[in-house]
Amino acid sequence: MPEGSPQGSATASTQRSAREGANPPRSLAEALRTRDDAALAALLHARPDLLNPVPGDVTQLATRAGTRASVVRALDRLDRFALQTAEALAVAPDPCPYPVLETLLTGTGARTGDAEDSTARAARDALPRALGTLRDQALVWGDDDRLRLVRTARELLAPSPQRPSPTGLGPTVAEATAGMSPTRIQEIVAAAGLPATHDPVSAVAALTGLFTDPERMSALLDEAPAEAHQVLGRLVWGPPYGEVTPNPTPPVRWLRDRGLLLPATARTVVLPREVALHLRGGLAHRRTAPVAPPVGAQREHRPQLVDANAAGQALAALGTVEELVKSWEHTGPLVLRAGGLSVRDLKRTASALDTTEQAAAFWIELAYAAGLLASDGETDERYAPTPAFDDWAELPPAGRWPVLASAWLAATRTPGLVGEQDAKGRTLAALGPDLDRSPAPEVRRRVLELLAALPEGGSPDPEAVLERLAWERPERGTSGLRARLARWTLHDAEVLGVTGRGALSVFGRALLEGRDPQPLLAPLLPEPVDHVLLQADLTAVAPGPLRRPLGDVLAVLADVESKGGATVYRFTPGSVRRALDSGQTASDLHAFLAEHSRTPVPQPLAYLIDDVARRHGHLRVGAASSYVRCDDDAMLGEILADKRSAALGLRRLAPTVLAAQAEPGALLDGLRAMGYAPAAESRTGDVLVARASAYRTPERTAPVPVPDGPPVPDATLLGAAVRAIRAGDMAATAVRKEPAGTPAAPVPAPGELPRTSPAETLATVQAAALTGSAVWIGYVNAEGAASQRVIAPVRVEGGFVTGYDHTADEVRTYPLHRITGVAELAEDQV
Repeated sequence: MPEGSPQGSATASTQRSAREGANPPRSLAEALRTRDDAALAALLHARPDLLNPVPGDVTQLATRAGTRASVVRALDRLDRFALQTAEALAVAPDPCPYPVLETLLTGTGARTGDAEDSTARAARDALPRALGTLRDQALVWGDDDRLRLVRTARELLAPSPQRPSPTGLGPTVAEATAGMSPTRIQEIVAAAGLPATHDPVSAVAALTGLFTDPERMSALLDEAPAEAHQVLGRLVWGPPYGEVTPNPTPPVRWLRDRGLLLPATARTVVLPREVALHLRGGLAHRRTAPVAPPVGAQREHRPQLVDANAAGQALAALGTVEELVKSWEHTGPLVLRAGGLSVRDLKRTASALDTTEQAAAFWIELAYAAGLLASDGETDERYAPTPAFDDWAELPPAGRWPVLASAWLAATRTPGLVGEQDAKGRTLAALGPDLDRSPAPEVRRRVLELLAALPEGGSPDPEAVLERLAWERPERGTSGLRARLARWTLHDAEVLGVTGRGALSVFGRALLEGRDPQPLLAPLLPEPVDHVLLQADLTAVAPGPLRRPLGDVLAVLADVESKGGATVYRFTPGSVRRALDSGQTASDLHAFLAEHSRTPVPQPLAYLIDDVARRHGHLRVGAASSYVRCDDDAMLGEILADKRSAALGLRRLAPTVLAAQAEPGALLDGLRAMGYAPAAESRTGDVLVARASAYRTPERTAPVPVPDGPPVPDATLLGAAVRAIRAGDMAATAVRKEPAGTPAAPVPAPGELPRTSPAETLATVQAAALTGSAVWIGYVNAEGAASQRVIAPVRVEGGFVTGYDHTADEVRTYPLHRITGVAELAEDQV
């Protein structure tokens, strides 16, 4: 819908209707030609697909506005009542007077019940706005006495056996009897109590007149059996088709004999539209929705509580994304041949993050959308962190969150689809190529706007949000994508910290409004701490987010046991060995813990470090294929005697050396699995420090969202487009002079280029250059695009004509061989 209030839209439409009433337009092009520049700009703003490319004149604009793809796109962007108005016009006479349209939406006669009366009044009040919207978007044209729905929209919305109408109405009497024999039509006319006619056309007209006359129709239905009324009741609100047997029941036969049911096929009958409308009280829809469903606050929380809750979720989201990306920085998962992440790798990632596969897919897609993860592009292609991750990790937490939240808000990738199947039965994979859904950013933003309209701290009923979105943009298909996107938005906003307890946070509101959320989020986040609390059960408690150097070292020295407001780390022999493998010594670890613990280092932890360090490196593994070296030959004998070592293919070369058939890495893992603490050594006998370097992809840009159609044009483009259309229209409709003393040349049809011989073209433009007059030319550019232009030639030489182009409002030069023809303009045209 164009910008501006609905009332303003309806007023502008009414003013146009009044202008059209003095001289009713005969086509959509004529109706568009009566619009002022602001109205044309509003049309192009509401339907930006009409600008690609810019129409040459109003006739081209009208033609493009009536194409199927453009009309479908426009219908998909109507609210429910505007769409119901268009659907009512599709089943109304063409053209349709305003009172008839109003009756289709409000009903005839008295309506029972206060709720129904209020609905009718609301529909009557909302109809001018809805009709104004349809006129503004060039879906309806004509004055109020002759409203016309564009032909393509009527074809899309009118009922047919293959495509039922949302109104539930069937064909008219004339359409349903189109293939019926004249004799059968006369039989129906006679059974309905009408006089015989001389031809089928008048017979159908008489039957239509009966069904549209309330009094006579009521009298006819009073004669119907009670069972016939039950049959009509099952069909009246649709679908209007019903199956019948070769020998129908008496009630069906009674209805069929009088034309209240007409044959559609050999085994089906249809309820004519005129009969259904009489039974419905004139209503085209069972339920009209003239007013948007309200979205109120179901619960109200203190704004401070909402912000604190959201800030906690934001901090948890940052930790989850950082943990995810770091888990892929050494050996990231492989990229599938068709693109995306394998199910096995998704399960492994979900296990590492201690979450569900669906949640893991969300975090993976979020990191990808923010440009923190990407494929490395190598032959053995893998996913890995990008260099942007390092820059992101150096930011303070309040600076990192906007990067994630902004990427989420603008992304068209939809992780909620992961695990489902596409139209070809293929499973959709995380990071795969088929997860983009163009409406996603618009739905996310609209959901947050509805939350922002509530009082601070107010959280709505999710179903009320879905009902409102369904009214604003009803889905005419069966996919239900927008409703699913809205549900995912409410959930994702909560886990990301945009909302807290279902209400929009203060920094989430800043994100929505395009302001920097960092100053609002920073005071709500805890300051990073530089200490832990060591406990006697071999655990350490971090009372808040740890500063980066401390957190990085502790992540190697201990395993995360639980997360939350405080993170619990557990020390194990494996984690201590991991720290020793990275180049630390036992004394380094003791000093580190003593420096960063607010409590004394417990004795069990000190014993654990010393015990693992004492055994660490006692065995040395090198490459022979591989070997084991140890000064304690008894330990080597113990290893050889252990049945678990059989798979390693060990044999003694010397009292202190064992050779193995396994590679050094497999030998290290095997010995560690047997309970030993071997260390790898180099060819010179030095211990190899097992510090894996963090891998990064080459520079990568974040994925670009897939746009939902052409972008909305700005004011500059709209103004230029309107001027071009006006100028092209002037060129196309300018009155040409008849050549003096020669037979009149055929006048080109609208949109056709003028045709003259090269000699006539040259002579006409030379004469115009001498007299200073304007001419009308047809021109084909180097790309083959044809246009009509009005120019005032000032110079003709070298096969070119230079002159002031009234169409482009500037001086231009045109090759004469590209001018298809030329004609002089009447003196009052320029």
